[in-house]
Amino acid sequence: MAADELSRVFAALADPTRRDIVARLAVGDATVGELAAPYDVTVQAVSKHLRVLEDAGLVSRSREAQRRPVHLEAEVFDLMTKWIERYRRQAEERYRRLDDVLRSLPDDPSQERNPS
Repeated sequence: MAADELSRVFAALADPTRRDIVARLAVGDATVGELAAPYDVTVQAVSKHLRVLEDAGLVSRSREAQRRPVHLEAEVFDLMTKWIERYRRQAEERYRRLDDVLRSLPDDPSQERNPS
């Protein structure tokens, strides 16, 4: 996933309403009206949020007869997880090295001094 694609995904998820929509879609597909129901906003406002999520590749819309469900595209999360995991591993390695250095230090700082 290119950096600009990741930027769009993270920017889309920066909004709490969009994160909530994603969480609800993780449970199952829903229509725009179903997604808009718990919010004190218009269906059009939720549609705008969905457009941002769709542009980031997080959701897609399909047509089932008269119903137009919104579907969460889970593979985008796999790509995000790989990106995050790479930096998590690097941070863990730095912490392991720091732990090794701290373990090599004497427990009592007075032991470091040379009596003269």
